[in-house]
Amino acid sequence: MGQYTDNNLMNNEMVIYEAHLHWIHFLTLRSLLSLFILPLIDQYTHEQVVTNFRVIVKEGWLSVNSVELNINQVESVKVYQTVFGRLLNYGAIEVVGSGGTSKIIEDISDPLLFRRHFMEVQNANI
Repeated sequence: MGQYTDNNLMNNEMVIYEAHLHWIHFLTLRSLLSLFILPLIDQYTHEQVVTNFRVIVKEGWLSVNSVELNINQVESVKVYQTVFGRLLNYGAIEVVGSGGTSKIIEDISDPLLFRRHFMEVQNANI
């Protein structure tokens, strides 16, 4: 679990699932041009976590962008996978909040598992 998540957990909050970037993230033009340094930084500075109270998505190192949505305020978790993504078990997820807040996470490993853990926590909190 990342430092951002550790520092921002509330009392009695537990991490249920932590997603990671898929290795396909290293096979992009961006990674080739940066000699694989930028994807490596992404791997260590991106956090996608489902807790028993919230969904936390944090990106960045020097400039940090984070979205923290209460489980009850999330309307949907959309999963986007291509045929190639289905074969290699990666894709994108979009977390949509009730106020129109939306966050897309690209190249996540096993997006269906992320959605399943989210749905289980959301159903347990009803």
